[in-house]
Amino acid sequence: MRRVAVTGIGMITPIGTGRETVWRNLIEGVHGIGPVQSFDTSQFRTHIGAEVKEFCADDYVSTLETASLGRASQFAIAAARLALLDAGLDPDDVDSDRAGISMGTTSGEPNQIESFNDAYADGNLASVGAELLSRYPCHLIASYTARELNFRGINTVIPTACAAGNHAIAHASDVLRAEQADLMLAGGSDAFSRITYSGFAALMAIAPEWCQPFDKNRRGMIPGEGAAVLVLEPLDRALRRNAVIYAEVAGYGLSCDAHHPTGGDPEGKGAVRAMESALAAGGIHPDDVSYISAHGTGTKTNDLNETIAVKRVFGEAAYRIPISSIKSMLGHTMGAASAIEAAMCALAIHSDRIPPTIHLNDPDPDCDLDYVANQARDHRVEVAMSNAYAFGGNNASVILKKVER
Repeated sequence: MRRVAVTGIGMITPIGTGRETVWRNLIEGVHGIGPVQSFDTSQFRTHIGAEVKEFCADDYVSTLETASLGRASQFAIAAARLALLDAGLDPDDVDSDRAGISMGTTSGEPNQIESFNDAYADGNLASVGAELLSRYPCHLIASYTARELNFRGINTVIPTACAAGNHAIAHASDVLRAEQADLMLAGGSDAFSRITYSGFAALMAIAPEWCQPFDKNRRGMIPGEGAAVLVLEPLDRALRRNAVIYAEVAGYGLSCDAHHPTGGDPEGKGAVRAMESALAAGGIHPDDVSYISAHGTGTKTNDLNETIAVKRVFGEAAYRIPISSIKSMLGHTMGAASAIEAAMCALAIHSDRIPPTIHLNDPDPDCDLDYVANQARDHRVEVAMSNAYAFGGNNASVILKKVER
């Protein structure tokens, strides 16, 4: 069976654009959280978000008209362009019929729905044109990326909320192993929106100032936005072309809590199944895991449930494995979150460095694992696990490992 390598990474995030900038800022503990700029938050209890700043779609979109694209589609195309550039691949030199895209998202293009709602509320539906239909459906994120790059292979969008990026990576890996493609772009994209913000505000889930995963005083998550795309290709092909190989996709595990629309299983059973399945699929013993990228949203229940689940899977080894949550810096980028976190795992493997969990000043005694508080750490990373636990009980764990050359 084909082995699958990660050879390119592109990211659009609240702390910067591109692999080098984002990784440097993660290691330095830079955060992108601040007052919401894209809409008025005066009706909400909280006013903080993690938005992408100074993004210009025209810097990345050359085939399509940027005005015809929603913001999440613009992010996806930009991240895809950056990933291919990072991999040393020119889209014009790729076998287009054997190149595919697998993207995750939570909301698709909610800003387009907001425009419709505004027109409806103003009694001005006549102003809504047919172009709305070409902007808002979530499948357009992948199809527009394919059109921009002329990738004519498998094209899929997986809308499993904040586990979607890991789902997309899992699907793309399966496509490559089944020899249905020779190159896959896999990742996730979501844009900041009033709809998403309103939903989390209604759940009283948004923190008033900082995202503080695993801290005793944590008060919630911070909504964010962004995109990440990973270039995946057969390992033997990557070796033949002497590509930089950040990591190998060793395996994945998927599960559903079948418990609650927004709350996770209090015993973490679904998370446990996802992690155990990923370990089994990758032929990895729990003692061999070097690093875990936590879902780590900063909510009371998530962080506690995740700690319980990790202990159940790893036993005593759980206390020896460094774990961190980059949502403390990026906020929760929704469908992009696990894609960004998987990319970060690949970079941790490649550089043998682990980014911190910032704002972790007073550890919760019930969350008593090593959460790499506030300072990045040099650490040999042979195997990394990226965990994502989404609304709807969708759980996805992806395991990446080092490739020795």
